Amino acid sequence: MTGIGWIGSLIIGALAGWIAEKIMKSDQGLLMNILIGIAGALVLNWLLIAIVGTTLGGWIGQLIVAAAGACLLIYVARLVRRKA
Repeated sequence: MTGIGWIGSLIIGALAGWIAEKIMKSDQGLLMNILIGIAGALVLNWLLIAIVGTTLGGWIGQLIVAAAGACLLIYVARLVRRKA
């Protein structure tokens, strides 16, 4: 999460994890919401930079990227659990 800082990353990660939890109808705690939100932001930012060459900037843009990335991570985790 470029230019947001640690506290901003925690806030955006928690919000993005909570949004993804509601969208995906998943039951996570606050700590998992933060971790999934931050990890989702890292994964989707990396993918966007690799494919498009840029990512969304600012707080709102990063919240959108983090929430979408968190949804993607929840989806992949569900796929892995079903196969195991």
